[in-house]
Amino acid sequence: MPGQTGRVRKPAGSATFVGRQREMSDVRHLMPRTRLLTLTGPGGVGKTRLALHAAHALRSRFRDGVAVVEVHPLTHDDLLAPAVAAALGARDLHRPVRPQLAEHLADKRMLLVLDGCEHLVQACAELTQWLLGTAPRVRVMTTSRHRLGVIGEQVLEIGPLPYADQHAPVREIARSDAVRLLIERAVTAQVGLRVDAATIPVLARICRRLDGIPLAIELAAARLRACPLEQLERELEDDGTGLAGHSSSPSADFHDSLRATIDWSYRLCSPAERRLWGRLSLFPGGVDLETAEEVCSGAGIAVEDIVDVIAALVDHSILSARPSATGMRYWLLDTLRAYGGQCLTSHDEELLRERYCAHYRSLAERQSIDRLSPDQLESFRILQIELPNVRTALKFFYSSPASAEGGLNMAARLGAFWLLAGALTEGRHWLDHGLDLVPARTRTRITALWVDALLAIYQRDPAAATAWLGQCHVLAEELEDETGRTYAAMTDGIAELAAGNTGHGLALMEAARARQRAAGDLDAVGLNLYLAATFCAADDPDTAEALGRELLALCEVHGAPLFRAYALFLIGVAAWKHGDSRQTERLVQQATAPWMAVNDHWGLAKALEVLAWTAEARHAHERAARLLGAAEALWQEIGFAPTLLPYHTHSHQDCERGARQALGQRAFAAAFRRGAELDLHTAVAYAISNDDRQ
Repeated sequence: MPGQTGRVRKPAGSATFVGRQREMSDVRHLMPRTRLLTLTGPGGVGKTRLALHAAHALRSRFRDGVAVVEVHPLTHDDLLAPAVAAALGARDLHRPVRPQLAEHLADKRMLLVLDGCEHLVQACAELTQWLLGTAPRVRVMTTSRHRLGVIGEQVLEIGPLPYADQHAPVREIARSDAVRLLIERAVTAQVGLRVDAATIPVLARICRRLDGIPLAIELAAARLRACPLEQLERELEDDGTGLAGHSSSPSADFHDSLRATIDWSYRLCSPAERRLWGRLSLFPGGVDLETAEEVCSGAGIAVEDIVDVIAALVDHSILSARPSATGMRYWLLDTLRAYGGQCLTSHDEELLRERYCAHYRSLAERQSIDRLSPDQLESFRILQIELPNVRTALKFFYSSPASAEGGLNMAARLGAFWLLAGALTEGRHWLDHGLDLVPARTRTRITALWVDALLAIYQRDPAAATAWLGQCHVLAEELEDETGRTYAAMTDGIAELAAGNTGHGLALMEAARARQRAAGDLDAVGLNLYLAATFCAADDPDTAEALGRELLALCEVHGAPLFRAYALFLIGVAAWKHGDSRQTERLVQQATAPWMAVNDHWGLAKALEVLAWTAEARHAHERAARLLGAAEALWQEIGFAPTLLPYHTHSHQDCERGARQALGQRAFAAAFRRGAELDLHTAVAYAISNDDRQ
């Protein structure tokens, strides 16, 4: 949807951007002349900050906006393409990711930023080359310590900030980027720094000793909270920090200077602060206080001291504090996280890995979103935020044969999350990997097999689904696992529905549902109703309505807002079929809030489509045209068309024909275009407002 990707995130840490006028000029000059621009340079030099600032400044040049992909938290090559799809808002429902990306980007004029490519440089190079060949109007900007090596790549090397000689005129020193950054960060830290003719040369000497490296300057500025400027200079001199210029490579010199500055900051920390710095390096997605207390306490850090140690690391600018949807989180910049990882002792790492894995396995169990629970939305938000850490936990689990089954259990527990997040490819990656590592014939394997089969069905991969289900049935019989038998039968039913065998599929799911009720497993009944109603809606909307009403009754008693949204939608479509457009509008509008909360583009596309029909039914022709345009933008984004759904086809065509005849071709096209240009939040707000003016 145009504008949907237009917001550019701010980097962690300080919010302001200082200097880099020359580099910004270079970026503005190069971007119109190259399809791929890579910003290279050593860690801590400010590549990410510059890329995001440039993307924000250039966003108006790209009709379809800017999308930013954080590559650095990804743990495997296979996760790159799904991460790009997620950043674009193109969920990988029903199809492999690459064909969907190709269709989504085919006519887009946009900028894609891949930030932190060095650890997946080959995968980034291969995907970027494919994207550039597939999407002729897309441009790519990457940040990496190494060039990608793609044909046509333009490389812009990012060096340290310039600083004036200490003997230069005071005004010239004060205008230099490095000194400006030091002053600005000192002010941000609420340090009472006096800037005058006496202190300006000292600032220049500090910046020179730090080689103008932004991260080193920020660490030094944080030290000014605890000591005056002259003492900071003496500490840097006594410590030997900086003093670059002895190697044949400027990049190596900058790396040495940054390393020396981080060494100096590390030595200034207390023993507890050093330990926690190392332990927090295991969290690529940041950490909240409660998790830090649970995972990182002990062996030199009392649990009650964690909050004070975190506060001290924030004061030192080692950690940055950022609010999230679930509360305050604490982050290490990549360079500082890598340093902390190197300082983590083998004893601490062994202790923490065990706790880390236990914590995230427990999180996956507690926050499972396939339960009939009013906490579904909150659980989804938590899992979204924790996903980088979840990936790390899975990687830890799979690093040892002894713990691999725990990872497979965790990946299977996340089945509903992979589904509703549109992360089908990633979910299958972790499940496939775990099934390869864990040949043991256990109940964990049974669960993983039917979950993997379900995700394969959603991605229209019946061959894989059939293979996994075959193994699942055999193993469930071998272990006499009645729960496994039932879930395997339920998934058989979904496979039949997906293949168009509606009657047989519904019969299999009804039989499984009866067993689930007999076992008192209402969570399983709810999941069964949700899947059965979703998969049969196209061929048998009346049965879908009945299943939706049954699911809605369960949700009214137990909660489950995500299941409730789909139940309301299905009942609303049935009301439309029976001629009650007002009831349809009311029910479908109620369904949008949970779908917006989880960014469910599939559900929202259907909602905008149906609300266009109800608008046309009450002769709000311009509103209907706009909503058709907004829905069409989403349909294109997810690579689908409303006419592919049997129960959509005639209503869609009738709505479009009625609005076009009432408005005339030109007015209809203008209204349709205005709807297509709305960002998603505005489109949904308009759809539920019942206000035809906009």
